[in-house]
Amino acid sequence: MATPTKNRSDEGLFGPGSVAWKVWTFPASALQGFARAVTIEHLDPDLTAAVDETGQVIQRTPLRYDRTMEYFSAVLFADTPTVIKMSDILMKVHSRAYGTNKVTGNEYDSNDPDSQLWIHITAWHSILYVYETFGPGRLSRDEENEYWRQCAIAAEVQPIRQEQVPRTRGEVQKYFDDWRDRLSASEAAIANVDHILNGFETIEPRVPTVLRKLGRPVLRASIIATYPRWMRPMLGVRQSRAVDTAAVAFWKAFYRVAAHPDAMMWMVERICPRAVRYIEPAVRGIPADSPRTHSPQWARERFGDPRTPLEQWEDLKAARTKGESAAPYEHNHSDPVLEFKEADRLATTG
Repeated sequence: MATPTKNRSDEGLFGPGSVAWKVWTFPASALQGFARAVTIEHLDPDLTAAVDETGQVIQRTPLRYDRTMEYFSAVLFADTPTVIKMSDILMKVHSRAYGTNKVTGNEYDSNDPDSQLWIHITAWHSILYVYETFGPGRLSRDEENEYWRQCAIAAEVQPIRQEQVPRTRGEVQKYFDDWRDRLSASEAAIANVDHILNGFETIEPRVPTVLRKLGRPVLRASIIATYPRWMRPMLGVRQSRAVDTAAVAFWKAFYRVAAHPDAMMWMVERICPRAVRYIEPAVRGIPADSPRTHSPQWARERFGDPRTPLEQWEDLKAARTKGESAAPYEHNHSDPVLEFKEADRLATTG
């Protein structure tokens, strides 16, 4: 396996030794962690409307999953210039994901701070949850407090209100409890969830065919095993406690082997190849040019749009009011997304 030839200018927002790196480099993050997050996210009916209207979950599943992993991996592991550029690109991509929810009648907007916080906390919680379930177990209290503080730092590169970001396990639990009455599942949500749960066949075409066929039911069972039992009927799934126990035991044993850097990178290259350039230096301990880490505010002032993501969102809303914004995505659109072309350019030029 080739060693990355391009290095990072600095160690990004967190760097080696951080709890965020410790948790997010555990190999379950790329399989169960993200699949858990993106399926649970569908219980926000307005987020489902935004996702389903584009049709990309079904139409381009591997690419959609890969790009999601690319963004989160960049925020966790890339240098600060890349983090800020990815933040600005994501804002532009989401700027066309708005409209009216045909089920609820609500207006949805992928850059809306409440929606962005739901996505952010669900992802960070899911990655930690699979680390605890399939890996070493619970973090110490100090480590977990650091983890949630770092979650709040990462939230600064999205249009999220900092005062609303939970910073302890208790605050995260309250956040999810407060959301519970807002959760619901449409037919589109259940269909998308079922499609993602079959990830070994729908998300990972680069995995050998025999592994896709054998892996589909065992991956599906392991993701379902991480869902709270009250949530499963909403997601359209059922599974016994015996299957839960067997799935967790199987994957715990699997990850005792797959935690090796070579095994993890073999998985990452097939599941989310666009994220390899960010994950591999962290997994293999390849240092950046500078050992320093920086805050999102410091990085934004030097490398990106000087407006915060929240300020960019307010400007996007104002442009819509004036009729000066880009048209929203059409259902099952297939037009090139220029912002992702820009992301490709950044990946090849550094």
